[in-house]
Amino acid sequence: MAVPAPTDPRARLVGTSVPRLDAPAKVTGQALYPGDLSRPGMLHMKILFAGRPHARIGGIDTRQALAVTGVVAVYTGRDVPHNAYGLAFDDQPVLCDEVVRCEGDQVAVVVAETAAEAARARDLVEVSYDDLPVVDDPREAMRGDALQLHASRPGNILDQIRIRAGDVDAGFAEADVVVEGRYYVPMQEHAYLQPEAGLAYMDGDVVVVESAGQWAHHDRRQIARSLGLPEEQVRVIYRSIGGAFGGREDISVQLVLALAAWRTGRPVKVVWTREESIRGHGKRHQMFIDARWGARQEGRLTAADVRVVADAGAYAYTSTMVLGHAALTCTGVYDIPNVRVDAYAVYTNNVPGAAFRGFGSPQGIFAAEVQIDKLAEALGLDPVTIRERNMLQPGAVLPVGTRLPECIHLDRLLHHCALAGGWERAGNGWHRAKNAGAHGTLASGHGLALAFKNIGFSFGYPEESAATIELHGAAEVEEAVVRFAGAECGQGVQTVIAQMAADALGLPLGKIRLTGADTGQSPESGSASASRLTLMGGNAVIGAAAAALARWREEERPAVATYTFHAPETTDFDPETGRTRPHVAFSPVAQAASVDVDLETGQVSVTRVVTVVDTGKSINPAQVVGQAQGAIAQAVGYTVLENFVTREGRIQTPTLSTYLIPTILDMPESCEAIVVETPDPVGPWGARGVGETPFIAVAPAVTSAVHDATGVWFDRIPLTPQAVLAGLKASASSAAADQPSHSVRGGKS
Repeated sequence: MAVPAPTDPRARLVGTSVPRLDAPAKVTGQALYPGDLSRPGMLHMKILFAGRPHARIGGIDTRQALAVTGVVAVYTGRDVPHNAYGLAFDDQPVLCDEVVRCEGDQVAVVVAETAAEAARARDLVEVSYDDLPVVDDPREAMRGDALQLHASRPGNILDQIRIRAGDVDAGFAEADVVVEGRYYVPMQEHAYLQPEAGLAYMDGDVVVVESAGQWAHHDRRQIARSLGLPEEQVRVIYRSIGGAFGGREDISVQLVLALAAWRTGRPVKVVWTREESIRGHGKRHQMFIDARWGARQEGRLTAADVRVVADAGAYAYTSTMVLGHAALTCTGVYDIPNVRVDAYAVYTNNVPGAAFRGFGSPQGIFAAEVQIDKLAEALGLDPVTIRERNMLQPGAVLPVGTRLPECIHLDRLLHHCALAGGWERAGNGWHRAKNAGAHGTLASGHGLALAFKNIGFSFGYPEESAATIELHGAAEVEEAVVRFAGAECGQGVQTVIAQMAADALGLPLGKIRLTGADTGQSPESGSASASRLTLMGGNAVIGAAAAALARWREEERPAVATYTFHAPETTDFDPETGRTRPHVAFSPVAQAASVDVDLETGQVSVTRVVTVVDTGKSINPAQVVGQAQGAIAQAVGYTVLENFVTREGRIQTPTLSTYLIPTILDMPESCEAIVVETPDPVGPWGARGVGETPFIAVAPAVTSAVHDATGVWFDRIPLTPQAVLAGLKASASSAAADQPSHSVRGGKS
């Protein structure tokens, strides 16, 4: 249950576009990022990466490195008290001393008086490797004769999810049309502005790590475990964070920084280059999705059979949770009575699959939305019409046996999005005027997609968030100190927390002072992920405010209260049926896209994106629009531009000159955000998170628009000019041979 929102008539900041509290320091350069930090007597660190995808370590010789002038120490795996860590499972060495499983594995760290001396010595560390066979395709890794990468996971299968609802065979027998597709969605580099960096030092017997991450208290747990220290002897402080998008959920430099400061007793700093960052942190999971859907002639879905294979890469990271969201969304937001889903997360020697904005939902939704578009075409229905006839209604039962919350109205979002995207009502369906055809070499098209995602960790993970509020003053409150450890990654959480605290306390914003992600000062808020901090943190702040005000009225000075919000319980998948109560809350979205396709070059230009999102309640409307625009930029890159290439476990696009991300010139000319507010009973003031949601449906909406423009289906992204041109040529060849360009067949015999 949500904490009741206060009803103080002075409450006025919630729902207001307050300027971001961190903006002045960031635009004036006063804000310190981890790479800006320094302390007297500071040493510098360089890390030796494996540089190969799979090998056994025969030995590590550090003698030449130690002989370099200025070198203080070289550390290897034998120097780490507990040489294993991980966000979910301890399956990754801090420093590899036996086997390397991906080229981003860390093997040794060099600490020296200057960065140049550390780099020179790092290159003199001699490691003897015996290269091992590389497993780079998760589908091949599942084969019985494939090389085993982790002894604890037979068949290299990290996780497997089964969802069973109804009778799938009977559902296909009932179908008039069956559509099959084989989809591929790629890795994606986070490309945050600030590469990994940090500074660690000793404060008495406490190891202090100042860095950038997404969950300070969990970083502290992992550091303490690796060093064999009690948690109270580790303190983690987050400085300004130059973007994260999920890529900072997993440890990068924090463990080795803590190790070096603890061993040397001196401050130690590291700053990664962009190339080290691309090599050293995880990527969005690439997935292979085979889908088979059936529908009756009037457009009602009858069955879906889907197989998902997600590439976990070398280590678990968050793959089990990402897989859950892909499994849940690969049948879309539709009422399908008969469902069979088999989903697998599989170890390979590729760069690890990591959390990334959307967290498995973009991959599942891509396959689902292209499938329903193909069915619409096969049945002669408008894409909006078929969605309207099949989308889940409030209270409808999902394939996993739980009900969609009554506050989730996909119909409202679809209606707004269709109208904004140029569709019109036509009888009992929808219609959009056909394109006039190509203008010169350019063909225009329009597409639309629907989606939802989770708010909160999901699938049985305990969900809670705490805040402390201190009220200072005499006769009246002169200052309220809010201690909340939610990471400010650029998403604006500090501002909305301050707004909610001000309204909960009935104070002006100027009297709120926020203490953020510092394990030495703030209680645990949980991760800045799963679009959760507004809902979880807002409820924690409301509870702490109520308790602090009660103590103030009892004349405690200062009045201090801590409140921990415990979210409604979720449950994990049943291993046989997939039954689950998956999420604390749902966040829905509808998105429409318009494109121009150059038929000579294959270049796809996204000219317009309309996003309709239901925030429950927008705490800060301007930030909602900003989140939508940022998500669209990232999703457009994912869909048409960003091509992360690996070959035999080796990254082929190791720089931002070979891996291209969008610039302002690649952004749509028009990015429109339409905000709907249907209060969520779990959220503070009815609010739910929105940071990831506007990313999810862009790729299928753009793909649908490209099909509308060209008549060609594309079952994989990115839609680079080379890929589109190849698809156009293949389609022309198929048409000449009178063959269908994708698999559509009759259902009933």
